[in-house]
Amino acid sequence: MSTSVTIALPQSLTHESSAQALDLLGNRLLASASSKHLVVDAGALQVFDSSALSVLLGLRRLTVAQSMSFEVASLPVKLQQLAVAYGVDRALGGRTD
Repeated sequence: MSTSVTIALPQSLTHESSAQALDLLGNRLLASASSKHLVVDAGALQVFDSSALSVLLGLRRLTVAQSMSFEVASLPVKLQQLAVAYGVDRALGGRTD
């Protein structure tokens, strides 16, 4: 039984793709019911807008509903800046490694 699951964000995550991406990533998360911790790997993310924050917050809500902890790894600097501007940086708790 795994205690952690990592889900990678796609290279592009914009308004046009955000709903589909959240559905896909959310289904991957829900398929990992035995996990206690979600790591969202944002390292591949290159093209994004503020909708990427919506996807991350949606995944965070799903983890809370599943009693899982949540972590974002390799969040791009520009997306970190957007998170600060929108006041959601603490909710994401992103790492820059």
